[in-house]
Amino acid sequence: MAPILKVAVIGAGISGLATARALKREAHQVVVYEKSDQLGGTWVYDPRVESDPLGLDPNREIVHSSLYRSLCTNLPRQLMGFVDYPFAIREYGDSRNFPGHEEVLEFLNEFARDFGLVELIRFKTEVVLVEQVDLRNDQWIVGSRANKVSSSEVFDAVVVCVGHYTQPRLADLPGIENWPGKQMHSHNYRVPEPFQDQIVVVIGDGPSALDIPLEISKVAKEVHLSSKSPDIKLSKLDCGDNMWQHSKIDHVDGNGEVTFQDGASIRADFILHCTGFNYCFPLLKTEGIVAVDDNRVGPLYKHIFPPQLAPNLSFVGVPYRSAPLTMMIDLQAKWMAHVLSGKAPLPSKEEILADVQKYYRYMDDKGIPKHHTHSLWFEFEYPDWLASQVGLAGADEQTRLIKKSYFKFIADKSFWRNGEWQLGYGLEEDELR
Repeated sequence: MAPILKVAVIGAGISGLATARALKREAHQVVVYEKSDQLGGTWVYDPRVESDPLGLDPNREIVHSSLYRSLCTNLPRQLMGFVDYPFAIREYGDSRNFPGHEEVLEFLNEFARDFGLVELIRFKTEVVLVEQVDLRNDQWIVGSRANKVSSSEVFDAVVVCVGHYTQPRLADLPGIENWPGKQMHSHNYRVPEPFQDQIVVVIGDGPSALDIPLEISKVAKEVHLSSKSPDIKLSKLDCGDNMWQHSKIDHVDGNGEVTFQDGASIRADFILHCTGFNYCFPLLKTEGIVAVDDNRVGPLYKHIFPPQLAPNLSFVGVPYRSAPLTMMIDLQAKWMAHVLSGKAPLPSKEEILADVQKYYRYMDDKGIPKHHTHSLWFEFEYPDWLASQVGLAGADEQTRLIKKSYFKFIADKSFWRNGEWQLGYGLEEDELR
């Protein structure tokens, strides 16, 4: 009979909740640490912004969530449920396929209540330290702070579920040290009013770089989108009279000029970095065994286990661009819990380290940049592998068809429809079948 382990889960967002449920089902003793006063992680809207809008000041008070007030999901709800707990339309909830963040948070609260997870969470308790007791055993010390009182506790295992949408990743712009205008990272964007009558340059290619500019354009004088895609050419967007698409920024200067590689140049008031986030684990002390190098967290076997510290230290929720994301996280949690219970033993440390190195060589051979190590490119191969490890069949045919229809819609129809941006707003029921 497998021993009952005392396991610390750091964070009570989607990853932490999925992990707590999986561990509880395996009869382990679970303690979930959550810095805020409620569960939900990045899905908890916080109107506050940080004192440093770029997130560079190490002494700033960090705001965890990057939600802006109008944010809707950028995947249909059919792709956002747990393995056995769908994100269904509620009788008095948000009926859209791409619901607002309030509906997602309510969904997570219902999930936690239905599986008895709330009583496992220590709210308003910040973890400040995670380290091994010593190198001769597998136990871990978790140091925490609650109500200005510090304490520490020993656990058999720790699962890090802190998310990765808090520490801004900024564009490297030649001349930016002399540029006189304002700058902000999308992490600190909440509402469009600060951009009233401004000429704004938005940098990025991801969902926030698609959603936010349209909202800003309703109050800004001009909005210029800058993409590093090699196929982008200077063009005026047909969604409004004040939006332009540009190539990558070539440089900026002390006169306020922003010059693009397409040859265009404008005098801007504001640069908004919608350029993603950096993985950051300041609480974790492993003497360099686990490190972040150009946004590669590693080495991690299957994005979860550090070979030298497995299975007593693990990470759930590191990968992104998964299809579907919540299901992937749920399957990660289930496999990790099975490993801790002895139901799914890991290969030797040498074998799992060799597997990690094989994956890195594959990325090198394909020319995939290191900072995309944890990008799954919306494929089912990884979640299907996880499902096979815990005796499940993986995504069903309906889920695969919904994913295929959604991304075909994105590829074939353009993001604009009837003057509105459709990423997160307008996919119809028949297009999800």
